[in-house]
Amino acid sequence: MAYTTINKSSLHFNTKLYTGNGSTQSITGVGFQPDWVWLKKRDASASHELYDAVRGVTKRLKSDATNAEFTDANTLTSFDSDGFSLGTGSGINSSSNTFASWNWKAGGGQGSSNTDGSINTTYTSANTTSGFSISSYTGTGSNATIGHGLGVKPSMIICKKLNTTGSWITYHSALGATKYLYLNTTDAEAANSTVWQDIEPTTSVFSVGSASNCNDSGATYVAYCFAEKTGFSKFGTYKGNANADGAFIYTGFKPAFVLIKQSSASGENWNIYDNKRNTFNATDKALFADITNAEATKTGGMDFLSNGIKMRGTDGAFNTSQTYIYMAFAEAPLVGSNNTPATAR
Repeated sequence: MAYTTINKSSLHFNTKLYTGNGSTQSITGVGFQPDWVWLKKRDASASHELYDAVRGVTKRLKSDATNAEFTDANTLTSFDSDGFSLGTGSGINSSSNTFASWNWKAGGGQGSSNTDGSINTTYTSANTTSGFSISSYTGTGSNATIGHGLGVKPSMIICKKLNTTGSWITYHSALGATKYLYLNTTDAEAANSTVWQDIEPTTSVFSVGSASNCNDSGATYVAYCFAEKTGFSKFGTYKGNANADGAFIYTGFKPAFVLIKQSSASGENWNIYDNKRNTFNATDKALFADITNAEATKTGGMDFLSNGIKMRGTDGAFNTSQTYIYMAFAEAPLVGSNNTPATAR
């Protein structure tokens, strides 16, 4: 029996590394036309820069800041058939600096309005195969629902206010709809019924209350929604053991990308690891979604295995005696519909 129908994960998610040239350049080799591109300078301090096809090119958000959306013609200038094109912006293309790009495919382009919720989205671009959608909407300031277009319940939702400042408010299925996290801070999980109304997302909509970071009256927002897909993506929780023989996370695939946050206590960053910055184990090169810091090496790190992640260090970012949440995407499924098993690195 097939374990997953997504035999080639890189048609839906891929990490692409590149070196800036200080001029214009096209980055190729992504493998598809991305709809969400997350960029970070690796070898020096700089903000994360996030672009998506729903909001349109040159419109920048920063995951490490509360800043409103900003339009800059020198940033990401097009989403291309095999990657994206860049202007001269120093945060994404300064000469000789090294960069990481994480790329997701949604529905292809800007999409169309979704009318499933009490708030009609301006645009929703959804990839129901891989479980990822991007939606834009205008808040009402009172309890509402918003269509996500995935056809299954989302496991993670990240919302950002666009027209004014606001934190990146985040739902994770392991915490449930009574809790939230901020992607731009080291804060622990918190509870507030005005965020998700304490109502779990459904196969068609997610709920928002009156919280300004997700539903201020007249404010505009973008929401990135992710549903778990067997053999391609996994969203879960684990308890660290503060031991070099660390926790094991079963994902059912060889990981390509992992985002980890300590949720039970404050003080630890959102850590990002991928299979392109570390091509062999240990996987120990971290970037941090909530701060501008350059890439850092985490002692011990973790191993990306054929079926999951094994912690090898005791860093508080991923393996002390605390609870963590994670988001992971596959390099290859453990077994695909072609019956080809994944192998360890």
